[in-house]
Amino acid sequence: MHEYLIEMLTCPACHGALAWTITEHRGDRIETAEVHCTGCAAAYPVREGIGLFLTPDLPRNDLWEQVDSQLVQYLRAHPHIERQLMDVPLETLAPADQFFRALVLEERGDYAQARAAKELANIKIYTPEYRACCESQFDHVIERLSTSGGPIVDLASGQGYLVEELARRLDRPIIATDMSPRVLRRNRKWFEFFGLYDAISLLAFDARRTPFKDGAVETMTTFLGLLNIEEPGDLLRELRRVVAGTFLSIMHFFPEDDQANAAKIREVGLSALSFRASALECFAAAGWQTEVANACTGRACPTPTGVVLEGIGIDGLPVVDTMLEWSVLIARRRM
Repeated sequence: MHEYLIEMLTCPACHGALAWTITEHRGDRIETAEVHCTGCAAAYPVREGIGLFLTPDLPRNDLWEQVDSQLVQYLRAHPHIERQLMDVPLETLAPADQFFRALVLEERGDYAQARAAKELANIKIYTPEYRACCESQFDHVIERLSTSGGPIVDLASGQGYLVEELARRLDRPIIATDMSPRVLRRNRKWFEFFGLYDAISLLAFDARRTPFKDGAVETMTTFLGLLNIEEPGDLLRELRRVVAGTFLSIMHFFPEDDQANAAKIREVGLSALSFRASALECFAAAGWQTEVANACTGRACPTPTGVVLEGIGIDGLPVVDTMLEWSVLIARRRM
């Protein structure tokens, strides 16, 4: 993480001031440090250049942590399946298996082949309309951010798809965030390999309790990072506390009359931000003024399951074909 972040950060537990003991630098980066809150005495280390600002009292459901570890453990226990997945020509695999092969290649540090496998998989996993709408939202966000400056905080960065586009196409500092240190360690290696790491800092925290001071963030982005939030009210109020400027959230909304997908969405408790009307209501209730920009609609299909990794899927939604409305939800504090 870059040193400039020190002025932006506070204790995520009590919002107290932080005392920093930095033991390893690399240029203007902090590689290793011990950080203590002067108010509640909570400790937050910096390891491998990643600021770890996770509070111990909030339950977490780190899906990437689970998927990665389960996949590696499963293949280790079943070497014959690993050979079927990894030792055959890539194009002979089913799309889902190509995607899983990409994950294994990432674990092995073979990022060039991982990218090739994932790009080939995505062509058949997602419809052309789905991919075109997604790319259009990236273009819209980058166009809006191209005329301003200062750090961009990307919320719930996951595998860093939007972060990578921001780093390639904008000359601005970027803060990639996730609740999983494992994901952020993977992202560091990925960005380093592709020559994008210079502008990027990495922070681990739970978005319900961010480590930013009031109004410290001028620009925040996220790529589908809100869609898995079960009860978004507290989170949206927390983001309103820290964002002084603009929050650009790439979203996709399901049709209100899509009964099959709506039933699954409600079953897993994700209905609040999955539909346009309720999402706008949630933002308004949390004190945001919102604008829906760059809307486009495209067909989305259930993602295929593996053949080698039989029956294992990628995305839980949609469960039947549907038409998703993609957009950039532009949110600003309502005064």
